[in-house]
Amino acid sequence: MVDITIRKRPRTEAVVTQRKFFKKTARGKVIKVLRERYLRDDVGCGIQNCTSCENSTAYTLPFTGDTQHKSFPNGHFLLPDTNVFLSQMDLMESSLFKPPIILLQTVMEEVRHRSIPLYNRLKALVRMDDKRVWVFYNEYRSETAIIREDNESPNDRNDRGIRKATEWYNSHIQFTRPIIRGQPKPKIPNVVLMTEDAANRKKAEESGIAATSIRKYISSLPETVAAQLLDLLSAADGNDIEPTRATSGRQAMYPEYFTESILQAGISAGKLHKGHFTTSTYNYLQGSVSVPGFPKPVLLIGREHLNRAVHGDMVVIEIFDEAKWGVEGDEVVDQEATLKNDDAADSDEDEENDDVLRQEAKAVRASEAMAQQKEKQPTGRVVGIIKRNWRPVVCHIDATALPSSGPPTSSSASTLSTQTLLAHPTSTLLPRIRIRTRQGPALVNKKILVAIDAWNSTSRYPDGHFVRVLGEVGGEDAEREGLMLEFGISYGAFGSAILSCLPPEGDSWVVPPKGDDDGVWKGREDLRDLTICSIDPPACQDIDDALHARPLPNGNIEAGVHIADVSNFVHADTPMDTEAAARGTTVYLVDKRIDMLPALLGTNLCSLRPNVERLAFSAIWELTSEAKIVNVRFTKSVIRSKAAFTYEEAQLRKDDPKRQDELTIAIRLLNTLAQKLKAARMAAGALNLASPEVKIHLDSAESSDPIDVEQKEMRETNSLVEEFMLLANISVAQKIWEAFPATAVLRRHLPPPRTNFDKLKDILNKRKGMTLDVSSSGALAESLDQCVDANEPAFNTLVRIMATRCMLSAEYFCSGSVGRDTFGHYGLASPIYTHFTSPIRRYADVLAHRQLAAAIGYSPLHASLHSKPHVERILEVVNRRHRMAQMAGRASVEYYVGLALKGRGEKERQGQVTEEAFVIRTFRNGLGVFVSKLGIEGLVMFKRDLTQFDADNYTVTIPGSSTAVSGDDDVTISVFDKVVVNIEVEKDKNTQKGKVKMTLVHPIDSRAL
Repeated sequence: MVDITIRKRPRTEAVVTQRKFFKKTARGKVIKVLRERYLRDDVGCGIQNCTSCENSTAYTLPFTGDTQHKSFPNGHFLLPDTNVFLSQMDLMESSLFKPPIILLQTVMEEVRHRSIPLYNRLKALVRMDDKRVWVFYNEYRSETAIIREDNESPNDRNDRGIRKATEWYNSHIQFTRPIIRGQPKPKIPNVVLMTEDAANRKKAEESGIAATSIRKYISSLPETVAAQLLDLLSAADGNDIEPTRATSGRQAMYPEYFTESILQAGISAGKLHKGHFTTSTYNYLQGSVSVPGFPKPVLLIGREHLNRAVHGDMVVIEIFDEAKWGVEGDEVVDQEATLKNDDAADSDEDEENDDVLRQEAKAVRASEAMAQQKEKQPTGRVVGIIKRNWRPVVCHIDATALPSSGPPTSSSASTLSTQTLLAHPTSTLLPRIRIRTRQGPALVNKKILVAIDAWNSTSRYPDGHFVRVLGEVGGEDAEREGLMLEFGISYGAFGSAILSCLPPEGDSWVVPPKGDDDGVWKGREDLRDLTICSIDPPACQDIDDALHARPLPNGNIEAGVHIADVSNFVHADTPMDTEAAARGTTVYLVDKRIDMLPALLGTNLCSLRPNVERLAFSAIWELTSEAKIVNVRFTKSVIRSKAAFTYEEAQLRKDDPKRQDELTIAIRLLNTLAQKLKAARMAAGALNLASPEVKIHLDSAESSDPIDVEQKEMRETNSLVEEFMLLANISVAQKIWEAFPATAVLRRHLPPPRTNFDKLKDILNKRKGMTLDVSSSGALAESLDQCVDANEPAFNTLVRIMATRCMLSAEYFCSGSVGRDTFGHYGLASPIYTHFTSPIRRYADVLAHRQLAAAIGYSPLHASLHSKPHVERILEVVNRRHRMAQMAGRASVEYYVGLALKGRGEKERQGQVTEEAFVIRTFRNGLGVFVSKLGIEGLVMFKRDLTQFDADNYTVTIPGSSTAVSGDDDVTISVFDKVVVNIEVEKDKNTQKGKVKMTLVHPIDSRAL
């Protein structure tokens, strides 16, 4: 195999760039590989008006470099090494960091090898309008190309290549400054190597190359700029950690991680296990890891056993002997309350003098005591980290942590003196982060972005650095941006490369007349005469789907689902396709939609608007009157929807006996079929689950202020659309799997472990005398139907919501990557399933469209969708993006519900709103409650010493005189009881963060009616 690049040079010169190595193929065969680089002399330096390079007027680097830095009065260019971009990307991206940068090909390739996310950020950095970055292909320039020497490590080879390129630039730059007779000798700017590797710096300086560390370079900038840029420095390499910490001899607070070799050997031998770490919602000192082979997740109890794991990390755990197994705690342990007096400066003091550690140890001992009385579950400890889930974290600074909480001044914001502060993440699942900043007073009452850099075994908290201010705490723009950053949502504007993929006609694009030779009609059916309509939520703009139904002469019924033909506009291997794959899905917030595709497509050209011709991908069935499928066919089509209804409008039309028009008859026919399709699904064991659904009313189109919250009303027409979308997804899944059994894009829902339902089963049995059969999805569906309380209509919905939380999440997968017996969708009771019906907002559907188009012979399948590893990588991203989008949507609803409650509370008495709630969990010191009307959960907290807790029967007894409960008699409350709670949105006086607080008014059952 020979890899040939650029243009060929004489063999005598090319030989020195050859490299031979041996490679093992997938089948185990060893082959010899010869790789040759053919070099050239015309790779440009990027400096404008360089007299030695061609096309230098088009280059991006200024002729004199940057002349503002006092250490380089003649001007300079920065040439960073790889680790600068790996650890200090926040600095490099800052608009305050403005030197012209030479980015070597060697550095780019090494960043790509080490981190794809950082590589993507690096490519974006090159394209930034306010940056001056030149990519220099040093591996192909004859004077800068090197080969790896014998016994030289790849890292040393790259460092040597970077030094050689810097040396060449400093030599080459002499020729860009011609000496003109009669004029002063020109000033020659420096090309400065920036590296944190002291050995690399030393070798550079010994060769006469100007070199600098990041901190040294920034410290010599103007003071106001330096103060802000120094805050951006990552602590990963010790830049922002006290220099005495590593050598102070302090005792470690956490066990050291096992070495990589021990971890791998332990996993291979089955003595160690890997999985994703999940922090407990109610107790920050507990977490869990789901491990194959164990019926329940493995518990991790206490700071030492959590061992610096952060929510979402891929960790390696050691499981204790069964004698040491424990149980999940029955007490709410709140991080903010327990650590309220902790301070960043003294948070690493010795344990015997540490009140916080004593409180945490007390909480752990309480869990250990419980383990003597209840059924234990596997317990273990973290011994290593495989992959960190360290994204930028949205935080705030507690004003009490500052020496003075007065208003910030310009001098306090710009001083170079540093403070060590604790940044409090918005998410309660994440630990506090210690940062050192020169802008402390200016950050109070601000929502800020912080990056985690390192977590040493001697530090209670991870170290990080300040990135930027998002805005005022509580400000809608800051809260919205913070929410998107917290869940990793890509929300930037679409770039010019992406927009260039759109049809040049823009909004004026139309389906060309039939018979034109542009190829749009080739292979498409003309379905414009069908009575097709769409049924969607109010104000829906990205209409993915439309339907039709009509009787056939033979007595059967034709029904069709018509889906927006997004793949006609989004082609594989284009910038728009790459961006859509990276975003994965459209994100729906209460007041904003973050599109997967540019709006021209999503809300116009692809959207199946009424009374305009649109390209579609149609699934058309022939069904009997009993909704039995006779046959199905798939076709690319052109449709013209006759109407776009909301669910309510379609329902009113269906129910109006006076309406006998074609559209109404079609809706009634679709509804009749949908009812029979649903009945057949339920008979097959499909589950009718539930999740809290609320509708938030905003003030107006111009204002995003919420004014009210109500439960969403589900109508027959909701179910009508759902049934036909399910039918289309199932039918398409079968087709693409038959055509591409190794790479079909499918979706599955694995059966949950039966132990997931243990607690719910026990609660139902003890509190209601009800039985939950989880032996199969059908048995579960049947027993859920029996969970009815005649006195409380909402009880069955509550049980279904609780059952939903016992399930596993559905996921996309590549058909050739798992066994055929694991394809099934547990919740739908379907043996095979995919997503086909929403390509405007889900990238997985776009892939399914491409595969279906190939399966019916419409177009060949792109090579990437024949590659199982490629499909696996894409779906891994899509799964992650899908989960994050769901969580972002829920968080948006919670935020706006809080705003609506605050507004209602200000109108009502004393800022409080009173609502009914179900108790869904009991703790030693509180109740978990669910307010169905608002779709939110909350905690009602009590003083632990005043309550009596019966863990076995899920009850807590509260003295009436010590709570908000009316009367003096003790009150016993259990799971499934209905209570009245006061809800208010409190603003913390220090953090200025709004938080929903609930207090108990009284149990409904004990109220005198």
